[in-house]
Amino acid sequence: MHGTIRILDSVNEVVGRVVACLAIVFAAITVYDVIMRYGFNAPTRWAFDVSKQLYGFYFILLGGYALRHQSHVRVDLVTERFGEGLRRVVEIAGYVIFFFPFAWVFFTRSWEFAARSVAQGETTYGAVQLPVYPLKIAMTVAAALLLWQGVVEVLKLLAGTYYWRDADLVEESHHGS
Repeated sequence: MHGTIRILDSVNEVVGRVVACLAIVFAAITVYDVIMRYGFNAPTRWAFDVSKQLYGFYFILLGGYALRHQSHVRVDLVTERFGEGLRRVVEIAGYVIFFFPFAWVFFTRSWEFAARSVAQGETTYGAVQLPVYPLKIAMTVAAALLLWQGVVEVLKLLAGTYYWRDADLVEESHHGS
């Protein structure tokens, strides 16, 4: 089971690392636009809209990656005092009662949202009309990746792999507090 979990976990790891590279792209576009605007008095008409959409991709697609690394907001003031067995049950119940219904609604609604956008050929209203549907499709992909990672996290809990035992994740989740 641990091998299967590692394989399933790797999906969001790869997506996260690839998407993280988008930060470099939209930073470069922003720098280019600033140089053109203030250095050459020749602002671009497209840079703001493109960088805004790339940031949307970046932000939305990293949800599963963040969950994989336990980087989401977690209030564990009570559960950190529980024994391992009770804490595991509470974590699984949290996924079943709260996380999976949210992720499912996010997935189904974003699917409808994206399908409508594609059917309409939706574009932005800016100076350059960019297609919006790729970003809305990315929302559906992000919802699927988040749902996927939720399943992986529950499998980890069932297999006895707990994030609170992993020193790296515990250090990351308590960094700055």
